[in-house]
Amino acid sequence: MANKAEKQLLEFFSGMDEPRQTALLEYAAFLYERSDCKPEPVAEPEFIPRPNDETVIAAIKRLSETYPMLDKQYLMHEISGLMAQHMLQGRAACDVIDDIEKVFESSYQALLKKQG
Repeated sequence: MANKAEKQLLEFFSGMDEPRQTALLEYAAFLYERSDCKPEPVAEPEFIPRPNDETVIAAIKRLSETYPMLDKQYLMHEISGLMAQHMLQGRAACDVIDDIEKVFESSYQALLKKQG
């Protein structure tokens, strides 16, 4: 969740025309390059073995512990859709868990790529 300063900055940015937005981005990049602020390396996932007969909820908890570096709010839309397939449509838990594992793994890979 964005803090107060981030929300205010986004509000300012949204209210500017394109040339001012570009200038603000260039200034932010300039300040960033001059600072000692460098993103910390992305931590390795902490592999937790998948138990037999794992429930979908237990799998989400396990994967959240496996990938603590991921922001779960961005995953919840996709994960909740998969949970609904299991609970409302009767899709097998093991198949849904396989897909949830793929969501976490692809999000982790995207984070690594973003960090460069």
